[in-house]
Amino acid sequence: MQKIAPCLWFDGNAEEAADFYTSVFPASRIATTLHYTDAGPGPEGKVVAIVFELEGQEFMALNGGPQYPFTPAISLFVHCDSQEDVDRYWSKLLEGGGKPWACGWLRDRFGVSWQIVPNVLTDMLRDPDRKKASRVMATMMKMVKLDIAPLEAAYRGE
Repeated sequence: MQKIAPCLWFDGNAEEAADFYTSVFPASRIATTLHYTDAGPGPEGKVVAIVFELEGQEFMALNGGPQYPFTPAISLFVHCDSQEDVDRYWSKLLEGGGKPWACGWLRDRFGVSWQIVPNVLTDMLRDPDRKKASRVMATMMKMVKLDIAPLEAAYRGE
């Protein structure tokens, strides 16, 4: 068990969200499902929370109610090794009503914000040659879903 794990607050659909997320990421699983008892505050037997793992990272999904909707102030960052990874996670997380945003960001059907980012982008942006990094940044800022080929072309100055 990791020392710190994010808890995501859902409006009654935590179980659906956990099932969806574990279907998107390999090496993922539902670890524990917790139900209300007769002590409340929800109906006895109803799911209150689910602990799940995505690629070894633990999360809790809580059926907390409508008081606190998700905002992009917190997002989940997905490291991608290839364009195929970017394409796969992008399309899967948009299933069922998600919305693409900008610069590799999207919001899934539950309102959770994700950043789907190829690892090579970070490498290019860290380059000590600030002109290269600036060209890459300018190219990225025009994208919705990130596309490695134009980013690499910008890096090379093409």
